[in-house]
Amino acid sequence: MQIDLRGKTAVVTGGANGIGKACAKTLASAGANVWAFDLAAENPEEAAREWGGRGHVMDVTKASDVEAAFAAAGPVDIAILNAGICRFHPLGETSWEVWQQTLAVNLSGVFLCLQTASAQMRQLRGGSIVMTASTNSYDGEALHTAYNATKAGVLGLLHTAANELGPYGVRVNAVCPGMIRTRLTAAAFAQEEIGKPYFQQIPLGRGGEPEEVAQAVTFLASPMASFITGAALLVDGGQMACKFGTWDERRAQFKRDHWELL
Repeated sequence: MQIDLRGKTAVVTGGANGIGKACAKTLASAGANVWAFDLAAENPEEAAREWGGRGHVMDVTKASDVEAAFAAAGPVDIAILNAGICRFHPLGETSWEVWQQTLAVNLSGVFLCLQTASAQMRQLRGGSIVMTASTNSYDGEALHTAYNATKAGVLGLLHTAANELGPYGVRVNAVCPGMIRTRLTAAAFAQEEIGKPYFQQIPLGRGGEPEEVAQAVTFLASPMASFITGAALLVDGGQMACKFGTWDERRAQFKRDHWELL
């Protein structure tokens, strides 16, 4: 069964690169009219030309930017709240500035976009919102103090919004990606000394691609998920199901960027 989003307007925050860009392109391939919202430095207008969509400069930490972008694209049927940042610092070395910046983008930014999108959707008596959470919504990966806190907070927003918006026919879900190939994680895929031990803990033996997250997002955004709301879908190759690691060199070998049985 093919997902059909013809006649739907979708917006993707952080839509000019990485997972956001993959989501925008996948939604467009299903027929949606897709807008990319992103910072000026990411040039969302140019990025959107790849799928015949439109872009709008937006900083998710600024309420006026959020309101203007949604007004330009609206009314919106689908909102993918994906924009996020990650800064790597030990707990004791996480500055107040890093903490505040991470919360502003990853949590307050999601709140502002959720509030704005849902206001439009309540008027329409329908719509779908998908947030990008993380496997870090559940675990305590070292050096990710602020990031982990914000991604756990996204699930709090998810559950509350699903409860409040359900009567209006608005569904709210989240994806929780694991290690996905993006600009931020490129080293894990390119350097064996990083990727080998990390991917050893993933049952599928590898990291994921942005398109694999985008496919999950598109499903949750579509009518195929019509009775799903308040759900957080892991897109992690089985990582969160694995306690002590899946792969070892007695029966497998690591080939460039993935594990493979002998």
